[in-house]
Amino acid sequence: MHDWSDGYMTELAYTYGYYPELNPLRARLALLEAGIVPPDVQTACELGFGQGMSINIHAVAADAAWHGTDFNPAQVGFARELAQDLPLAANLSDEAFEAYCQRADLPQFDFIALHGIWSWVSDANRRVIAGFIERKLKVGGVVYVSYNTQPGWAATGPVTELMAGFDAALNPPGIGPAARIDAALDFVDGLIASGALYGKVNPQVTEHMKRLRSQDRRYLAHEYFNRDWQPMPFAQMRTWMEGAKLSYATSAQFLDHVPMLNLTAPQQDMLAAIPDAGFRETARDFIVNRLFRRDYWVRGARRLAPADRTERLRAMRVVLATPAANVKLKVSGALGEANLHEEVYRPILEALADHRPHSLGELESTLAPHGATLARIVEAVMILAGAGNLHPAQADEAIADARAGTLLLNTRLCGMARYAEDVGCLASPVTGGGFPVRRIDQLFLLARSLGVEGVEALADFAAAALQAQGQRIMKDGQPVLDDALQTDMLRSQAHAFETARLPVLQALGVAA
Repeated sequence: MHDWSDGYMTELAYTYGYYPELNPLRARLALLEAGIVPPDVQTACELGFGQGMSINIHAVAADAAWHGTDFNPAQVGFARELAQDLPLAANLSDEAFEAYCQRADLPQFDFIALHGIWSWVSDANRRVIAGFIERKLKVGGVVYVSYNTQPGWAATGPVTELMAGFDAALNPPGIGPAARIDAALDFVDGLIASGALYGKVNPQVTEHMKRLRSQDRRYLAHEYFNRDWQPMPFAQMRTWMEGAKLSYATSAQFLDHVPMLNLTAPQQDMLAAIPDAGFRETARDFIVNRLFRRDYWVRGARRLAPADRTERLRAMRVVLATPAANVKLKVSGALGEANLHEEVYRPILEALADHRPHSLGELESTLAPHGATLARIVEAVMILAGAGNLHPAQADEAIADARAGTLLLNTRLCGMARYAEDVGCLASPVTGGGFPVRRIDQLFLLARSLGVEGVEALADFAAAALQAQGQRIMKDGQPVLDDALQTDMLRSQAHAFETARLPVLQALGVAA
């Protein structure tokens, strides 16, 4: 019998995650900070879009025409249901990579994205993808690719092979994926507990197994039970990408752009002395013990002249997505937690406190009396954006064009909150991407869309939705069983929603 899955886990659908690095507007900021000319993204493609959260949000929230494929038909069915009748809807396919990448009707792309799948597909599929990139990416275009990497997996990577080996050799046929995963976890725990020297030489494996126990079984199924799984060193990825005529541009993780958060002064000096950019990335991965890379690669990367970079950065717009008073002046990097200087960050937060888009040039002028330079503002923006408090913002015309479609998509996503906590993100026309919104707030937004108003009515609506599913609100990880306490907690949440969270959601265009 032909195995249409090509060794990929299809018995459990993937999680409903949203990945902000796939937002071309974020890529633009990262590339400008790195001094590289960014493309004007009009066409984009996501290979392996999973449940379609990212591709649908990015298609409806900005003006790029998105195309993509995922060969799991159940996931494509859900993604198409989300996209139905949306303005600016994505063009979604359920073809395998080999068939999709040979299609003659696809446009040339400014942006191609692959989140995670590079680690989970065979070398044959990697060759198909690399060939697709070589043929279909425009000159100056960007590829976003994320993947498991070495040396971070050096100690725990063998656990993946052990779990997959146990599943193939010892799990009885016919049991469900979750049971297969739990049986494999039990076996590895038992093996380590037996006194295996591997566990003694690699004590971090015990903590790794604890983390696996706590993770969504859907995620573990796709991460650990595919036939093909390979953490790839940067040097090997470089060979693949340069073979497709791409060069490494920069990290898609904003906090990676701030050396002081991740590298000591001697480490920075050591890396600065390495002339080869690729080997410099390899050495950096050893310094920070990198597990997972999120990278932007560019075909025909061009360096910006300093004055050109400055002017383009001044034109970038950002929006504060957290109430200024709630932003913690702490951030974590590879070196641990760092304190942010109050005298630098508080004026920036106050200038952005209206939750409206402001250009970096505008901030530079406003904050000049505080001694803020553009360089300092850019660093602060990268840190605040990396911590999730701030987002790049689109032009007003693009925001207006995307507003109706994002509200329609958000109503559909909030409707799912009646039944489960799967979706954790809604679309924002201001940021051109997704914005994290908790399930309880999604229920409140759904209630408002149905004409429900007032703290008590919102709380009652959420309580009824939870009760219909046999669910309760959670406190300290446990369900609240007392009805009176649950009512009080829901009313408190509804009050905080109306007074604090809803105004931000409305400013970002997530809510009407």
